[in-house]
Order: sequence, then C-alpha cells, then structure tokens
Amino acid sequence: MPVFQLDEKEISFPLPTLAEDDGLLAIGGDLSPERLVLAYSNGIFPWYNEGQPIMWWCPKERFIIRPGKVHISHSMRKYMKKHAVDFRLDRDFADTMHRCRIKREFKEGTWITDAMEKAYFSLFEKGLASCFEAYVDGELAGGLYGVRLGKCFFGESMYSEKENGSKIALILFSMLLEDNGFLMIDCQFHTDHLESMGGERITFEEYRKILDEGLLQN
Repeated sequence: MPVFQLDEKEISFPLPTLAEDDGLLAIGGDLSPERLVLAYSNGIFPWYNEGQPIMWWCPKERFIIRPGKVHISHSMRKYMKKHAVDFRLDRDFADTMHRCRIKREFKEGTWITDAMEKAYFSLFEKGLASCFEAYVDGELAGGLYGVRLGKCFFGESMYSEKENGSKIALILFSMLLEDNGFLMIDCQFHTDHLESMGGERITFEEYRKILDEGLLQN
C-alpha cells in the first residue's frame, strides 16, 4: 500500500486500516492540536526523528495496559511499603517532557524534538495532555507524560531519576487512572519492560472498540 502524503492545510487522515504492515500510515502535515486530537482519536500517532518529515503511525497490532491490571512484582510491593511514596499530577508538563527527552538523548537518541515539545505543551494547555511524577521519600523518582482523551490515556514517554522511578510512576499512575474509570493506557509499541508491567497485545479491532468507548466518556 502507498504511504499517504498529508496536506498541511487540510486536517485529515486516511483510514487507519490502510497503514503499512510496520504501522506507517502517512507523512507530512503538521503538529497542530487539531491534527493531533484527530490522530489520537483514530489510533494514530506521530513518531519521527529530527530532520525527517512528520511520520504518522497506526500499528495493526496494539499494545496496551489496562489500568486495573498493571503488574506489581513482589519486590516492588516490598519497596513501596518500605518507603514513603507519593505523586504529583500535572505539576510541570514542560519539565516532565524535557526530562524524558534528555534521558533518551543521553542513552539512545530521541524523537522528542523542539517541535514535539511545543506541540504537546499546547495540548496540555488545552487540558488534553497530562504529566505525572512519582516521589520516593520526598525526592523525585520518575515521571511520564502523554495525551488524555475521554477515558483513554496515550503514553508518550517515561523517565527515571532513581532506580525503578519510571516503574513506580507507572504503577501509581495506573492506580489513579483506574480510580477515575480509565479504560486503557495505549503503549503504542511493545517493549519487554512494559510487558513485564502488565502490557498486553490486542488486535486493532479490539483496540478500536476500547478507544471508541473511552472517547464517549468525559
């Protein structure tokens, strides 16, 4: 199938089911809040490197975490009982996203460009993105950020300042999402780390049902 070229002036996407086998659906367009909301509402997300055109993806096999099924290992339970663990929601979105960028740039490179930081901060200002930080014994341990639409959360990136910091952040955040009736955390692509935390593979058809149900709930 061809990879579709998007028009910057027209905010639209081809059908998600027309994506390539690797998930690539389209290139081009822009990162305006309107286009990003349309993308995530259809299971599409941007992912590209600095210097490349914007690349839009919609994998045919999805990877999600159901908030009520996040896995907490025995050792992690012991650790969290031993230490004072707390969290903050939406304290400083720009700082959280930039920490995710810096940590990845230092280790393996990152897709979080200046343009991405600006675009997602715009979503945050509109109440369509969130950040979350975990604290251990009063010190910042780790955090994450992503897009929030209805009762679905689309995870973008995580970081750790302390050992297991991102794990603790994900566990506490999942608990908060479950308490608020969220249906899923969209992890976008599979990783062994997220699988160990309770992530599961589902078909795009099942994913779309969960997504559509979640978008109806505000």
